[in-house]
Amino acid sequence: METKKQGSETTQDAKDITAVEDRRPLFFGLGFGILFGFLLHKGGATKYDVIVGQLLLTNFTVLKIMLSAVATGMAGVYFMKSLGWIQLSPKSGSVGMNIIGALIFGVGFAVLGYCPGTIAGAIGNGYLDAIVGGLAGILLGTWIFALMYPKLKDGILKLGDFGDITLPRLLKVNDWVAVVPATLLIILILVWIERTGF
Repeated sequence: METKKQGSETTQDAKDITAVEDRRPLFFGLGFGILFGFLLHKGGATKYDVIVGQLLLTNFTVLKIMLSAVATGMAGVYFMKSLGWIQLSPKSGSVGMNIIGALIFGVGFAVLGYCPGTIAGAIGNGYLDAIVGGLAGILLGTWIFALMYPKLKDGILKLGDFGDITLPRLLKVNDWVAVVPATLLIILILVWIERTGF
């Protein structure tokens, strides 16, 4: 009887430890999200004028932020992968998904002057256009997409399916053979943008 009780307590302790461990990624995500929002704000990407300036090709702040994020993220993710800390599980994509996503994203970006990340930052700043237009747009758009998804999933979203491809897989090379040149190319583009005065 005592052994069964101790066994059930041990099982319960293991479940409690697992439950606590499962929450850690949420706290990491929250912390990185706050840091990301702070950096977006400090970089000026939560300001309507900066976003519109990018669309008019007069202010390249957003492009600099995004290219820096891509280079840093790519190098960081593949570094963690090479150490065995993470495994990549890319989602499969298709031409249809990219076309629909790009159209919806592009129209929203051009009309409102925010993307989903910058909307969150602008809401944090208390910008009324982001709260009313952005938050309402995200909720309404998500609801409409959820309603339409059953019809879209086997139709246009499957058009031109290219699977869960990554650049190293596409080129059939070691990860770093693709990542290092891509990172260097991005750095060169950033230097060129900075030197041209954008």
